[in-house]
Amino acid sequence: MTSIQGKVVFITGGARGIGAEVARRLRDRGAKLVLTDLDKAELTSLAAELGEDHVLTAVADVRDLPAMQGVAAQAVERFGGIDVVVANAGIASYGSVLQVDPEAFKRVLDVNVLGAFHTVRATLPAVIERRGYVLIVSSLAAYTACPGLAPYNASKAGVEILANALRLEVAHRGVSVGSAHMSWINTALVRDSETDLPSFRELLSKLPWPLNKTTTVDKCAHAFVKGIEGRRSCIYCPSWVGLFRWLKPVLSTPVGELPIRKTTDELLPRMDAEVAALGRSLSASNVELLR
Repeated sequence: MTSIQGKVVFITGGARGIGAEVARRLRDRGAKLVLTDLDKAELTSLAAELGEDHVLTAVADVRDLPAMQGVAAQAVERFGGIDVVVANAGIASYGSVLQVDPEAFKRVLDVNVLGAFHTVRATLPAVIERRGYVLIVSSLAAYTACPGLAPYNASKAGVEILANALRLEVAHRGVSVGSAHMSWINTALVRDSETDLPSFRELLSKLPWPLNKTTTVDKCAHAFVKGIEGRRSCIYCPSWVGLFRWLKPVLSTPVGELPIRKTTDELLPRMDAEVAALGRSLSASNVELLR
């Protein structure tokens, strides 16, 4: 177990949800924090809560590589280096492949995949100097598909492989790389989907156990911090998500897909109708932030 005391931790999507709760727990352990997000007000509030002497905040879009490089340079100038990176920023879209707004599909990939790459590319030279740790936030969605979330599934499968490739590339430099895989976490991503789409709430309720369970942000942040301290190659929350890693070859077979096929046939047309009526394929907050 590695002590996080005095370490510099760079977190994207750090203003709320999982990113903010991880920041709180790491600050309690003596870490110095670099938090990026698009929400200036939330960043300012969190920095005041955590102590501005130990926190650097920056409004920066992970889709913008020069912006992320600029924040990394500020972090090195302010704190002397970067020890840990958590590529956490992510969004999801609404609707099937046939219904989803193509621009929303692109934005999901831009934020979730290119954003993770830009975060790593910008910070990696500093992390190599400290022989540090990179955590790329993937999902259970990398292992098992969910109807209506194809862009999210594709992005999270993509960043899992990004993490695996990066681990091989930097191991000889003393850098460890992990990916985090969570089931449904009670964040704005899930809550907004439930509010916007009644069919999404019903879909969750009809998934087989334990896929129909939602986990708290607190438990997720606890798992992340343990994983960061242990420089783990895989972090799971809840722990049963790790089983799905090994079941992955079966989940895309007719047998593995059987439990969800009937539910999909019933609910996906309703979901697409709700998305059409909503007039957008992203949550209202994401539409506003990503303008």
